[in-house]
Amino acid sequence: MADAEDRTEQPTARRLRKAREDGQVARSQELPAATIVIGALFMLFMTSGWIMNRLSSVFANGFVFDRKTLDKPLLLPQTFAGQLVDAFMAVAPVVGLTVVLAILVSSVNGGFLFSLKSVAPSAAKLNPMSGLKRMFGPRAWVELGKAIVKFLVVGAVLWWVIAHNMSSLMNVGRMGLEPALALSGKVIAESILWVSLSLALIALADVPYQRYDFMKRMRMTKQEVKDEFKEMEGRPEVKAQIRRRQREIANARMIKRVKDADVVITNPQHFAVALEYDPTSDGAPILVAKGVDHMAQRIREEADVHGIHIFEAPPLARALYYTTEAEQQVPEELYQAVAQVIAYVFSLEAPGPQGARMKRPHVKVPPSMWFNPDGSKVKEGALA
Repeated sequence: MADAEDRTEQPTARRLRKAREDGQVARSQELPAATIVIGALFMLFMTSGWIMNRLSSVFANGFVFDRKTLDKPLLLPQTFAGQLVDAFMAVAPVVGLTVVLAILVSSVNGGFLFSLKSVAPSAAKLNPMSGLKRMFGPRAWVELGKAIVKFLVVGAVLWWVIAHNMSSLMNVGRMGLEPALALSGKVIAESILWVSLSLALIALADVPYQRYDFMKRMRMTKQEVKDEFKEMEGRPEVKAQIRRRQREIANARMIKRVKDADVVITNPQHFAVALEYDPTSDGAPILVAKGVDHMAQRIREEADVHGIHIFEAPPLARALYYTTEAEQQVPEELYQAVAQVIAYVFSLEAPGPQGARMKRPHVKVPPSMWFNPDGSKVKEGALA
């Protein structure tokens, strides 16, 4: 195991995913506890009158027995069971809210996670040295510090509430039953409220710390990052995904460049090649986009949107597709054929009478540039 000083790199997505599969996530134990206590307290405040009336009714009915129950003692368990159900239904809103809050907070605090690996037996868990490290390691001391701080905060809050109500509490013995119960309930409710708020403050401080501590434990050494990258890079599915993404990016870039083209040469359906030419420069025309089948269709559609001429020349389209990459100049062997096409397109855009324009040229491609649709060279003789 590498020393903590060597773990300087942030964890990769793969390491975090593997840690989650092993049951390791950044989770605070204080946040669910504080949320559940505050939620239960809120529900008690909202339904305290209704709950007390229901419980008082259940308590009073517990001392009332009809003649049938007295004559048949075997009915007593059934009667007690009914009273227990009534009592539970009285507090069911509070119980239901705490269950819902526990589920919701768990989804926010590290998400839902079920992993058998975290509970499966392993040699590391049975190793006494590993157990001692967990008991006396840095995390154990941090948890002990948190427990002490929590105890001190809760104790200070309770002491403050009692001190604030000390004069009233000293007179409880001289009060009637109902005023004494009311005062005691007020002090208890106030104590629970302030303790809940103090727990919330502790939880707010614990959540970012747990995130920081988890990311620190997940850090990797430079060598681990390199090894993981090599492993991921060597996987066929990863390579295929990278190549697919590269093709998507390249195709999107070429589609954007179609608007700059002067002509699109087609096969007419399976191949499409877009060329750009600057008459003021000394360079040859540049291929800005090319594609087959679906990509060729997209190039033609983009050319229609921007009003770019489409010229059908199957041999030339295949030759350009198989010999020229995007943003490269056309091969010297195809200069004459491409020049004929561009000159014809420019004549269509030139002002003047229709009859003065060039006739559509019969483009000839050198035999060395003849290609079949599958990319293989055509044998001298005739085009495929």
